[in-house]
Formats: sequence, C-alpha cells, structure tokens
Amino acid sequence: MNKIFLNLGLQPLANEYRKRPINLSMKRGQLYNLKVCFNTKTKLVSISKRIPSEKMFNSKYPYRSSMSKTMQSSFKKLSNKIKKKFNPDLLMEIGSNDGALIKNFIKSKVIGVEPCKNLAKITKNKGYITYDKYWDFKLASKIKKKFKSVDMIYSANTLTHINDLKNVFTSINHLLSNNGVLIIEDPSLLECIKKNSYDQFYNEHIYLFSAIAVKNLLNRFKLEIFDLENLPTHGGSLRYFIKRKSNNKFKISNRVNIQINIEKIHGLNKLITYKKFSINVLKSKKKLLQILNKIKKDKKKIIGYGATAKAVTVLNYCNINRNLISNFTDTTPEKINNYMPGKDIKILKYNKNILQSYHYAFLGAWNFKKEIINKEKKFIKNGLKFITHIPFPKFID
Repeated sequence: MNKIFLNLGLQPLANEYRKRPINLSMKRGQLYNLKVCFNTKTKLVSISKRIPSEKMFNSKYPYRSSMSKTMQSSFKKLSNKIKKKFNPDLLMEIGSNDGALIKNFIKSKVIGVEPCKNLAKITKNKGYITYDKYWDFKLASKIKKKFKSVDMIYSANTLTHINDLKNVFTSINHLLSNNGVLIIEDPSLLECIKKNSYDQFYNEHIYLFSAIAVKNLLNRFKLEIFDLENLPTHGGSLRYFIKRKSNNKFKISNRVNIQINIEKIHGLNKLITYKKFSINVLKSKKKLLQILNKIKKDKKKIIGYGATAKAVTVLNYCNINRNLISNFTDTTPEKINNYMPGKDIKILKYNKNILQSYHYAFLGAWNFKKEIINKEKKFIKNGLKFITHIPFPKFID
C-alpha cells in the first residue's frame, strides 16, 4: 500500500523551459502536485502523480549526458570494464541520450534506444543503430526479430522514468540472452535520505530505487542482482549487475547483502524513516530561504549555477524567484535564454567571466560540485561564495 510522506507542492514539468515567464496553471496541465509515497509491501518509493511520457520525453528534450565531463568519464570507465569483464557481442542501451556511452563501442556492436528524437538524431547521424521509440514490449519484439537476442542491456537514469515497470522488465526478459547481463544505474535512495536531497524528486523521476526494492521487483521476473557498485554520479548512485536466476555463470557478490543490510540499518524498509525525512526537508526549506533573504537584505547578487531539473524542484518548493536569485547560468543550448520552469529567472549562456558580476552562486548542479569548484577557483579566490542546500543549506568553504 502506498503511503504519502512528502508534499513538495505545485510543480511544473522540470525540463519544460520557456522563452518567457508565464503564469502556469494546474487546469491547463502545466502544474501538478508533487507528492512522494512509500509502498509498505514492495518498499518502492515513487511520486504519486504520473505524467505521460510523451509530455516529458520529446523532440525538445534538453538534457545531454555528454555536456558533463564527470558523466563522460564515468561512461568511459564503465565501457572499459564491460569490454574487459563481459566482452558482449551486442550491447543495447535503453535511454542512449546523445551517445555518451555507446560512442565508446564499435558501431556494429551497439544498439541505442532513445525516444527523444533530437537526441536520437545525434547518434543516428554518427552511424549508430538507434531506435527513436519508447522502450516497451513492441520495440523489444522488433529488435528480437532482427537480432535474435542481446547479451548485454544497459540503462542509466532511465528505467526509473518509466511508469510501467512490469512492461519494462517483461520486455528486457524477452530480449536478453540466457546468459546475458542487465546493468542499470540510478540515483540511490539511501544517499537521497542521507543527503536530504529532496530535489531528486520531480516528474521524470517516477521511482527512486533502493537495493531492497530492486531485489523485490526482480523476483517477479526471475532475475537477481549478482553485484553492485556505489557511484558518486548524480549525488550518489547505485549500479546493479543483474542476471537470470537460472544463470550460474556469475556468483553473487557479498556486496549485494552488505548494501541491503546497510539500507535496513538506515530504515529504508520502514515508513517512519520517510516521515523523518519530510521533517528535515521542511527545515532545509526554511534555512535556505533564511540565507537567501539575508543576502538580499545586504543588497548582494546571487546567480544560480546549473539550470537543472533538481533546481526546478527547489525553486518551486521554496518559492524562490528573481528577487532572490537574479539569473541562472548553464552550458546546455536548449536552456540558454529561456526561463526556469515555474519561475521568472532567466538562464544566461555560461562564459568564463559571467560570475564576476555576482557575489554568490547557488549550486543548482550540486551533484557536480567538485567539477564546478575546481573550474571556478579564480572567482572563489576573489571572494565569490557558493551556496548549497545539500546536505543542509550552507556556504561552501
């Protein structure tokens, strides 16, 4: 049974950037009430309102994996590991985005699945087989007819975006070879709770996985986790290595039980944990507004650094507009000169001198903190201070 434990208020679609600020309406379907719930039976955490995929993932989708050096490095390391340890004859990626992972493989050995046509076009133009369709049983059957089976399926930060998990894993089962491996990675629910990162929740993040919930989910499809890795990406992620239960080729690592036990120690299988989390979220909101209002009172200027979907959740939950944060800056072409969804804060094109006009920078892309701090050493040395709300609102030393 689903129990609501967190209400983040009215929110816009997190990646729907507009050319001008407008008053959004719930009646027109531009806003939805972002509530988060915990299933006491399956232990899955999810948002209660589901937005149709066609509204979220379309030909104007703005997120590109290759824009981040951190993500490029992560995909490069994983590609080398896959080649060395598994050496698949054919790898398929669900949610191949702009090709940040598949570009590390020979074109004849990879298949991309990417429903956002603007992104699928990028890899198609480079000669990679790419299906610009949503992942479902119909597409799995089409690929199976052509390729018979796939011995490795990979998906990063995608499966949690799909409402029908039964269809997702039934389709994977249909296409994966008998000794095949499924690798998925997504933000870690444990890290979310520990870091108080409530901005992991927005319309695209339908689910936030724990190892406990993934194990329960896979049981229904005769699949199991045989290994996992904790990753620093996206503020803390888990990478799951999954096989068929009938596949004895891979032994189950101790890391699986260790992770599940740690999650149980932190109470990820209990509703009370999430109720405490919601109290901490409210405290975070109050503290962040206190910091921003003090800066405004001192007549100092703040810029948002990284016009991310996560930042959209924070802005709208805390009701932060351009009176508190003057502008945002970003490198993504699809976001530049548009406005932060739900708020009248304009996104400026990043350049190496843009920060010199501001006293503070709110870290919208906090999950790339190390990369950003290293990049902006000059301005920090000259007095610029970064503000983060993770794990609680504060100035970054």
